[in-house]
Amino acid sequence: MIDVVLPVLDEAQALPGVLERFGVGFRPLVVDNGSTDGSGEIARALGARVVSEPARGFGAACYTGLIAADTELVCFMDCDGSLDPRELPRVVGAVQGGAFDICLGARRPVGAGAWPWHARLANRALAAELRRRAQVPLRDLGPMRCAHRAALIELRLADRAFGWPLEMVLRAAAAGWRIGEVPVSYRPRSAGQSKVSGSVQGSLRAVRDMGALLR
Repeated sequence: MIDVVLPVLDEAQALPGVLERFGVGFRPLVVDNGSTDGSGEIARALGARVVSEPARGFGAACYTGLIAADTELVCFMDCDGSLDPRELPRVVGAVQGGAFDICLGARRPVGAGAWPWHARLANRALAAELRRRAQVPLRDLGPMRCAHRAALIELRLADRAFGWPLEMVLRAAAAGWRIGEVPVSYRPRSAGQSKVSGSVQGSLRAVRDMGALLR
């Protein structure tokens, strides 16, 4: 069994579609980050384990999920319907097979509007800077990823905002981890607007948080 941390903030509409796609061997762990639309209750009713993290922040929710997980490997992924849990075995397999210590899902857009231009440009710039500064061979700082839980805890990740995904890779690189990626599909979110990539402001906020880490 592998716990899959799903940071959630008002994803009541997307949750059912995401949870129903979970396959055998993967257990959804929903971290309710202060939802006001009943996301936590919906997730519980659908059989998911739910923990709460009232302190707002993507990193805060992810860290709470990491600590709450109790499986040897742990995965992370967005819960807005843009990523398909049925592709988790591809990401996990690279870690279980020993190819990587941490594996990310490199997003491949499927359908119009799957990856807004501002989010794609921001991601491309950050990935390029990451390759230049840390020699990490990544093209995408994808939110679907897998690693060993105990090793992740030992990295002592400190960012509790949108810098969390980048900090994880930076600290893993500094620790000598083997880092890689495999392609995964990336579709338009099920409903509503993304807290990060759905707006220029959200993308700029993510760049600000991640840029501070690179500096």
